[in-house]
Amino acid sequence: MPWKLTTEFTFDSAHTITGYDGPCGRLHGHTYRVRIELQSDRLRPSAHVKRNIMVADFKTLKWPKKDVDAGGLDHAYLNDLPALGDDTTAEVIAAFIHHETMRRVRFDLPEGDDGADLRLKVTVWETPDSACEYWE
Repeated sequence: MPWKLTTEFTFDSAHTITGYDGPCGRLHGHTYRVRIELQSDRLRPSAHVKRNIMVADFKTLKWPKKDVDAGGLDHAYLNDLPALGDDTTAEVIAAFIHHETMRRVRFDLPEGDDGADLRLKVTVWETPDSACEYWE
């Protein structure tokens, strides 16, 4: 694929891993670091520009960085999010960000474009040296 769009950002959130026998079973927080990589073999328009000049809009990819009240994950108690519930491991968070990002990218596609060529990989660091990657 000729284009790979990459963006990185952080967000701060708290969670509890329900049923975890140890400190992670108690309320605690992280500064999560996220890398989103989106590949495509062609350029498209976005919600903000109607010409075929983007893989996707960086604004669309950075949705998790927004405050929880604005639909993102920043300053959220992750266990309160229905899509995550009690399963708030880095693996589940990475998969959630992947699926929601693809939903948002596909929403911006022009009519008749199913986005079949799009390939997305999400990496979530829960700590500076512990990360999870998710892709399909």
